[in-house]
Amino acid sequence: MPASYLTLKTVVEHETEARRSRFICALAPARTVEEAAAFIAGRRREHPAATHNCTAYVIGERIQKGDDDGEPGGTAGTPMVQALVGRGFSDVVAVVTRYFGGTLLGAGGLVRAYGSAVTETLDRAEPVRMVPAKLVRVAVAHDQAGRVENDLRASRHAVREVTYAGEVTFDVAVGDDEVPAFADWVATLTAGRARVELGDDLHVPA
Repeated sequence: MPASYLTLKTVVEHETEARRSRFICALAPARTVEEAAAFIAGRRREHPAATHNCTAYVIGERIQKGDDDGEPGGTAGTPMVQALVGRGFSDVVAVVTRYFGGTLLGAGGLVRAYGSAVTETLDRAEPVRMVPAKLVRVAVAHDQAGRVENDLRASRHAVREVTYAGEVTFDVAVGDDEVPAFADWVATLTAGRARVELGDDLHVPA
């Protein structure tokens, strides 16, 4: 079973300083590599005169990438990734923009500066805990679809997709521990006429 993790709802920005160098960290939610790349490109456009725009993102359980953007290898992107993973975050992107202040920090100083830029910004964020869930497919006859859709949308479970064909199918995100109760609720709502099938693993807000 995939573990729970933390992510962000909105962009968070915070500035730190180390020996007169400014480090401006911006964090944002990113569910895909494409979303992360778009945010990174936007930050680089905002700070074209910066000495470095170093980046990191963690997507899902397997994708972790850091970019030193000209800083000595391993002194920026890697500690940024480690800061995100160490705090239990995923589906998130970080950009730390550095304006050089005239004093070299050395490898250890850079690692500390980039890592702490991310952790201090995370301290100011409002994290969202995501928990393991299932995509549950609920199929009903057309004569029940209107009432079922209304009740589903009034529930705490997110309706991801509705498909109209020979019957009406609702794809609903349901927390793993709520699936049995959800299936019972649907059965009661439809007098046992609905067909309920379990689909892909995913995550939903706790």
